[in-house]
Amino acid sequence: MARPPPLGELPPGYTPPARPATPQILAGSLKAPLWLRAYFQGLLFSLGCGIQRHCGKVLFLGLLAFGALALGLRVAIIETDLEQLWVEAGSRVSQELEYTKEKLGEEAAYTSQMLIQTPRQEGENILTPEALDLHLQAALTASKVSWDLNKICYKSGVPLIENGMIERMIEKLFPCVILTPLDCFWEGAKLQGGSAYLPGRPDIQWTNLDPEQLLEELGPFASLEGFRELLDKAQVGQAYVGRPCLHPDDLHCPSSAPNHHSRQAPDVAQELSGGCHGFSHKFMHWQEELLLGGMARDPQGQLLRAEALQSTFLLMSPRQLYEHFRGDYQTHDIGWSEEQAGTVLQAWQRRFVQLAQESLPENASQQIHAFSSTTLDDILHAFSEVSAARVVGGYLLMLAYACVTMLRWDCAQSQGAVGLAGVLLVALAVASGLGLCALLGIAFNAATTQVLPFLALGIGVDDIFLLAHAFTEAPSGTPLQERTGECLQRTGTSVTLTSINNMVAFFMAALVPIPALRAFSLQAAIVVGCNFAAVMLVFPAVLSLDLHRRHCQRLDVLCCFSSPCSARVIQILPQELGNGTVPVGIAHLTATVQAFAHCEASSQHVVTILPPQAHLVPPPSDALGSELFSPGGSTRDLLGQEEGTGQKAACKSLPCARWNLAHFARSQFAPLLLQSHTKAVVLVLFGALLGLSLYGATLVQDGLALTDVVPRGTKEHAFLSAQLRYFSLYEVALVTKGGFDYAHSQRALFDLHQRFSSLKAVLPPPATQAPRTWLHYYRNWLQGIQAAFDQDWASGRITRHSYRNGSEDGALAYKLLVQTGDAQEPLDFSQLTTRKLVDKEGLIPPELFYMGLTVWVSSDPLGLAASQANFYPPPPEWLHDKYDTTGENLRIPAAQPLEFAQFPFLLHGLQKTADFVEAIEGARAACAEAGRAGVRAYPSGSPFLFWEQYLGLRRCFLLAVCILLLCTFLVCALLLLNPWTAALIVLVLAMMTVELFGIMGFLGIKLSAIPVVILVASVGIGVEFTVHVALGFLTAQGSRNLRAARALERTFAPVTDGAISTLLGLLMLAGSNFDFIVRYFFVVLTILTLLGLLHGLVLLPVLLSILGPPPEVVQMYKESTEVLSPPAPQGGGLRWGISSTLPQSFARVTTSMTVALHPPPLPGAYIHPASEEPAWSPAATPAANGPSNLGSRGLCPATG
Repeated sequence: MARPPPLGELPPGYTPPARPATPQILAGSLKAPLWLRAYFQGLLFSLGCGIQRHCGKVLFLGLLAFGALALGLRVAIIETDLEQLWVEAGSRVSQELEYTKEKLGEEAAYTSQMLIQTPRQEGENILTPEALDLHLQAALTASKVSWDLNKICYKSGVPLIENGMIERMIEKLFPCVILTPLDCFWEGAKLQGGSAYLPGRPDIQWTNLDPEQLLEELGPFASLEGFRELLDKAQVGQAYVGRPCLHPDDLHCPSSAPNHHSRQAPDVAQELSGGCHGFSHKFMHWQEELLLGGMARDPQGQLLRAEALQSTFLLMSPRQLYEHFRGDYQTHDIGWSEEQAGTVLQAWQRRFVQLAQESLPENASQQIHAFSSTTLDDILHAFSEVSAARVVGGYLLMLAYACVTMLRWDCAQSQGAVGLAGVLLVALAVASGLGLCALLGIAFNAATTQVLPFLALGIGVDDIFLLAHAFTEAPSGTPLQERTGECLQRTGTSVTLTSINNMVAFFMAALVPIPALRAFSLQAAIVVGCNFAAVMLVFPAVLSLDLHRRHCQRLDVLCCFSSPCSARVIQILPQELGNGTVPVGIAHLTATVQAFAHCEASSQHVVTILPPQAHLVPPPSDALGSELFSPGGSTRDLLGQEEGTGQKAACKSLPCARWNLAHFARSQFAPLLLQSHTKAVVLVLFGALLGLSLYGATLVQDGLALTDVVPRGTKEHAFLSAQLRYFSLYEVALVTKGGFDYAHSQRALFDLHQRFSSLKAVLPPPATQAPRTWLHYYRNWLQGIQAAFDQDWASGRITRHSYRNGSEDGALAYKLLVQTGDAQEPLDFSQLTTRKLVDKEGLIPPELFYMGLTVWVSSDPLGLAASQANFYPPPPEWLHDKYDTTGENLRIPAAQPLEFAQFPFLLHGLQKTADFVEAIEGARAACAEAGRAGVRAYPSGSPFLFWEQYLGLRRCFLLAVCILLLCTFLVCALLLLNPWTAALIVLVLAMMTVELFGIMGFLGIKLSAIPVVILVASVGIGVEFTVHVALGFLTAQGSRNLRAARALERTFAPVTDGAISTLLGLLMLAGSNFDFIVRYFFVVLTILTLLGLLHGLVLLPVLLSILGPPPEVVQMYKESTEVLSPPAPQGGGLRWGISSTLPQSFARVTTSMTVALHPPPLPGAYIHPASEEPAWSPAATPAANGPSNLGSRGLCPATG
């Protein structure tokens, strides 16, 4: 019984009669895996055949479904709130943030605007009157916006005064909170707006206001004793008019200025040494570190020079601004709301920054950097905006590449329209995936809008190329109606495996507990799933329609037009071999045929006659070469047309037309790669790369600074760079919660404050200043009124029955001392001499704690504002009236037990992520120690919101990668049904991840949540480059070298095209305005793609050729005299019939055809019993090299 040659060696036009059985041996114990994969491929085959039968319906329904999902983009929400993006969901920081918002509300107490001034010449001293003049000029220019600064600035601790005239004057004059080095001088008053009018006096402003003198003048007309005591406690003194003038020659310099009469410029460094004060020396002290940067001191610690100045303007929050102007005549006719208040603040801040940056001429010796909270929001919005130009450019580039790559000169073999449709289909799938994410409520962010469209396009087009290549390389003789089923049968397993691994990779990346990256990972996984559905369901319908177009001989792309070579008749006149047999040692019989194609000028018909000449080719000396170059198809050398005489035409050869990636892989790449010495070189080089990467991994630092996100070269980047260099200060707070008794835990609270203050990163207060916490202010205030009471009691001004002759403070102490805290008997006058408001240990009596808190909050607004206590629930308002005679004023309502209070701190010296981590760990340890003493506390502030993630980021990264590698092994082992191959794939993927991590270290790319997501996703993306090769190796026959070579021949082109498509998709990221996008996405993903290409097409084939598993199917032949027994040649030799003479009106085209005949195998081989049904399948045998892979390309090709 005659047998067909192996599938990989079928002649070009061979059609097996009813697919006779091919004898096979199932290698080892692989029968079950092979059967399971064959079953899965059978399902894919049925799916493909079903899609082909109903391709039009499938395409219509698929486009309809994807289009409907894409409409979900209309409800997409872009999240730009830093807290919502970067605070770990469900973490202790998230819980603490929720607790803070629950007690204090959503918004901060104020917003900040900052000015930083630096010299243009680096290292120049900025502590000069001229430099401060420029700083004043910039600050004044920036604050002159449509809404006056005095109307919207944050004012801390405005007192309640019963005298109406004084209250109105204070309301107009009370200063804004501005932290500026100008406050050390009289010129600082120029930043304070507002004015008041008194009859007989010029307008009162801070530039001419002497509070002491004003009280003396008003004393005879009003009772201002309480107000005077308030100013004395705050140590206001002469305010600004008692401070030196930068330019004493200024006509407006007050005579009370220390240098007014001497006319000498002040020593700026000496004046700024120790910091500056606002209008209150006691409660408004601005430390040096808040005002000066790049300071230098002498050995005694005296300030000598500085390189930067900083001023900070505090504005009201939108809610405060709304409440302040609600019902005001200025806003009653504009529909005033909290939203409008926020709009006003944002517009003011933008204008402030713009005016500040334009305030100094370009040739000035100094430069101004301005920034605001709105500026940061604008940066995040710009960072999150979708660049339509880049998206369209990237997709057009991909369309062009896909079309050009898949175009062929032969219109019947060209797939340019398939490439265009595939890219557009992937684009629709990406849009539908993002639309589905929007419908599911997953918020978009910068990573989604800037990166995901390009990354998803590159990944999705990979599978498009794979299916298109497989479709053109269908085995000869495949029925037309089974072509799509055959394509899915051969490639569906690879596509399924890579897609599942990609989805698993991105779902594993969602383990990173950062909301922005979790959303990105989930969106990427969903988009990959939509891509998978489009590639497996809709794209086969496109291939089926294109097959119909090719069958009808219509032009590619312009499918409405017929091909100019649509009618072809090819006549081959063969002559059988004679009775001679194939000589010993001859491996291949090659027949070179001269084909004459005749084209009449008046017709489009082509008739080709082939009179061949035969010769024998000896076997190559290289064993691998003999295996690689077994011709499995036809090779036709197409000649182009050339000009003839009259209407005649001839054809010239186009050598480039027969070159493609598969030809390169088979002819050059595989033979070179699979040589022994090449394998050794590859293993050494990749081992060296792995070793260098392990070293580079030790260089990777944690962190992501805001300067990495903001585009370089912008004014915002200049400000952030200057701030990071000179003013690395962070406001934080130590929050104490409810759930414990504050009154009985005072010692523990003091200990907690002391422990927190001792941290290295905490900026200590000046030695002359008491700790700036509410408990210290509260206790000191009580001690002060106790001292006043003692004096009044000793002098007799206060007695057991009267306090009206005593001081205001003495009267307050009297009222507190008689409180018992008992609702039945609230007052006990005998306690006036038996108790103290603060005991000898410095503790407040617990029974007086909450009543005293009510009095302190109502009587010391400046101290309360300076403490930044933010009590919740807020203590009730209580007005003290010393002259009240009803006795009702003696009853003091106790404040409710506190559920929220805070101690403010400043952290400094935080430059690197390690500094932040050390500070966070120290703060957490202090809170844990306080917890053991019964105090529930936690630290709050931006360092804890955005840097605490680094405490466990590496552990989370390693956990995610390990889980993902395990999942990849299980998925590959399950679908490939070969743990050996799955282990090799996981080994290569692990090497890729380590090498990418090490290269990041050499490039200086820091580890943050974003690189972690890419590193985790690299495992899934790397599967795209490895699984196709591994599956091709697993299903091929022969030795390891031969199977590796066949796997390369089959997958080299689609894998390379996929890599190039991914790079093209990423290329548009290189044009981003954000250096962060370029460095952290484009560079990292490009390196990942190149590493995947090298590992998938170089390292993995070498490893498979050395350590690969045995073949699943071994194809062998029986000894048979019926096989290869051709008739004897007639007349000796091997001859073919000669065609008749060619007519003169025909042009000549020469084509060579190679036909290979293999001798039978050695006798004695075991043969698995063959069944009557066809036993071969493309999944279990190497694919035949179809004619389209090596086929002719030309203007008028001759095809067989």
